[in-house]
Amino acid sequence: MKTTATMTRRGVLRLGGGVAAGAVLGGCGKVRALWPRRGELKPFAVPGGEGIGPVAHVLNRLTWGAGPGDYERVRAMGGTEEEAAAAFVEEQLKPEMIVDDYARAACAPLEAIRQPVPELFEYKPAQLDDELTRRAVIRAVHSERQLYEVMVGFWSDHFNIDASKLDCQWFKCADDREVIRKHAMGSFREMLRASALSPAMLFYLDGRKNRKDGEADRPNENYARELLELHTMGVDGGYSQEDVMEAARCLTGWTVTGREVQFGIGRVYFDARGHDDGRKVVLGVEIPAGGGAGDLDRLLDILMGHEATGRYVAEKLCRHFIADEPPGGAVAVVAEAFRASGGGVREMLRALFGSEEFGAARGVKIKRPFHFVVSALRATGSVTTAGGGVKRALLVMGHVPFHYPTPEGPAPEGSAWLATLLHRWDFAVKLTDGGIGCSRNEPEKLVKCAGGVGGLLGHCFGRRATADELAAAGAVKDVVALALAAPAFQIY
Repeated sequence: MKTTATMTRRGVLRLGGGVAAGAVLGGCGKVRALWPRRGELKPFAVPGGEGIGPVAHVLNRLTWGAGPGDYERVRAMGGTEEEAAAAFVEEQLKPEMIVDDYARAACAPLEAIRQPVPELFEYKPAQLDDELTRRAVIRAVHSERQLYEVMVGFWSDHFNIDASKLDCQWFKCADDREVIRKHAMGSFREMLRASALSPAMLFYLDGRKNRKDGEADRPNENYARELLELHTMGVDGGYSQEDVMEAARCLTGWTVTGREVQFGIGRVYFDARGHDDGRKVVLGVEIPAGGGAGDLDRLLDILMGHEATGRYVAEKLCRHFIADEPPGGAVAVVAEAFRASGGGVREMLRALFGSEEFGAARGVKIKRPFHFVVSALRATGSVTTAGGGVKRALLVMGHVPFHYPTPEGPAPEGSAWLATLLHRWDFAVKLTDGGIGCSRNEPEKLVKCAGGVGGLLGHCFGRRATADELAAAGAVKDVVALALAAPAFQIY
């Protein structure tokens, strides 16, 4: 077996010039039955511009990374690069129109996480966690609905739930499909409500304990605080501690059955006996007494109508898709789309991708570990069932999906993950050397189909390789591993 000795630190630095700034290790499944990802690997065109062009840019930002042939396919969608990029954006904004049979087949063996909520409790948490993680990786790698999968990851972080806490070990499976995946490209308002009444969220942030049984009882404010601070208005949204408490009063009485019951487990319901039905004032808006269960929707309406919510969601989207310091002009455009559409996700994304700031911010973001691992698998045309080494790599880098312990979710800035660079180099070598279990690729054939070393670098970097990069690649045997470990592959 080859070792990292074939890929030196000096070689990696020469190639890119520096960077800008308990999971269960389950079985592989039938990798051979899924090979190859999209037909036999064959010669494909690669980006040849000096810088990252419009097509390579949208492939960088709207997907988890370009695979062999992706640039060629998208470039053919328009007469100019700009037209082709715009056509790809519109294609990806309509995921329901994209055939995704391969990804569906690849996930078919993961049966436990598809069960109805009560049946989930018939499985051990370890199996559910294994399948949930593997599905996230498999769909990110193999789905043709790439923007949809990127948004699934985005909203999973926004409405972060640690799948290892209490009954979240079972309920997160339902939250993933009924909250995140169901609404990822739909209505933010509907997703917000679904999250508020998600069994997993009711356990994770103690909403199930928020009730008023006596005059002296104070509401449990845990979920209300995160609802305002993390899910809607942002920490600087202008709300007060009194607003948090009033919001918590609106939410009293909502609860869910957990493992303490024999039948009806996972049933979310409103217990009027535990609700504070008095008059409330949130952000200066009165909610009259006697609203009962309707207080939840009145509260969400107030939050959706507040300027801070649209701005906060817009900032997060612009940070994710444009730059770690989101440009004010783009934020304003996306916030207006939020207001005009009532929180329509597609409308916000269309406005974002059409902004000048999006088009200009090329190669300025650093991949987080999950992004790096998935993009490496995609760049090499790998087929994976996401067991073994893939999950070990994510665990070592601290970025296993659904396992961030605190409500704010994993850091969105790539610069926060720079300590994982050595682990990325190790993953790159193992991936191309056959050392990542449950994954398969053909690095030698990849280089040939890309048109040689220069084409391989262009494919991985989204632009023509520099003379120094070509020289560095020509000096090593593991050219694919070197390309994946290069700083130029860490940015997008």
